[in-house]
Amino acid sequence: MSDTTEIEDEIEEDDEGGDEEPRDRASIIIISDFVCPWCYVGLGEIERLRAEYDFDVHFAPFYLHPETPPQGMPSRHITEPGAPPTPIEQRAEVLGLTFSRGRAWTSNSHLAFQAAEFANEYGDRWRFQKQMLKAYFEDLQDIGDVETLVRIGEEAGIDGKSLREALIDRRYSDRVDQGIEWSRSIGVTAVPTFVFNERYGMVGAHELTMFRQMMEKVGQPRKG
Repeated sequence: MSDTTEIEDEIEEDDEGGDEEPRDRASIIIISDFVCPWCYVGLGEIERLRAEYDFDVHFAPFYLHPETPPQGMPSRHITEPGAPPTPIEQRAEVLGLTFSRGRAWTSNSHLAFQAAEFANEYGDRWRFQKQMLKAYFEDLQDIGDVETLVRIGEEAGIDGKSLREALIDRRYSDRVDQGIEWSRSIGVTAVPTFVFNERYGMVGAHELTMFRQMMEKVGQPRKG
């Protein structure tokens, strides 16, 4: 990422500013939390966007529920099995994603962020992000547990032994805290937030049309 002061000074809402001069390849920083359901939907929309445009993807953490104890806590909201589909469930279905009902426990996501930092260095960061969100929202796994994270990492092609050692040693804890502070320092208060070309910010899991408009804004042509 570029200098955070520059980003803080220049970041704008998606309906402000003029067209961006084209550059070789656009970039999107996805600021999110693994326990944020709309972040799962937002990643699904970005995946659709990748089929149409070339761009680099980076991930930054945002601690949505820092009050959650390390061991997790009972879920605040539980959708009853027979309730009508919620708006977010309907959006997910269009994207081929699933929100399983029955979650009774909210995980603390800090350890999952540490695993993500490991994946950034030693694995496929995109594959890991997808696998982590699927594990939490579809498989209802506890992503605050070391062994669960190791299993998810292995499913994403990461060496489990090395990941376990990094998590037990809290090797990436300070880096995660720095990333969370960076997100807040540029004014992020809700997730998902998407930063295009380190300049334009768009908040929320908008539909694909809005992301296409941002690609045009930053001057990124469609593939082919």
